[in-house]
Amino acid sequence: MSILWVKALHIAFMVAWFAGIFYLPRLFVYHAESNQKLVHEQLKTMERRLLFFVTPFAILTWVFGLWMMHYYGTTWILVSSWLHIKLLLVILLTGYHIYCFKLLADFKHDRNTRRGRFYRIFNEIPVFVLFAAIILAVVKPVLY
Repeated sequence: MSILWVKALHIAFMVAWFAGIFYLPRLFVYHAESNQKLVHEQLKTMERRLLFFVTPFAILTWVFGLWMMHYYGTTWILVSSWLHIKLLLVILLTGYHIYCFKLLADFKHDRNTRRGRFYRIFNEIPVFVLFAAIILAVVKPVLY
């Protein structure tokens, strides 16, 4: 497979992953702010389906990203300081994604203790990660 296909698939899966990661905390906001049992049950289903739907996109984003790194080689990885920061951001986003499973379980078992405001702020984190990752990947600044 050509490296251009690998890049295209990496970007496509990244966009799909972020779409889900942007929407899931919004569902958590609605869930935390609702007092209606029927709404809670519907949101539980939507949250679970969405998280399990986007998880393969996260995995495939990693697969194609690592494939590109392998293609470009160790020397490129070592001298690309922007890539080190981008990898750190992707690792943090992966931790964010995994933490969403914990939040999902809390809602599933009616253990949520946080208000909608927490989830509104939580919802903003991936936006900053996305902007930073795109800037790093496109501009490729020399950071150290």
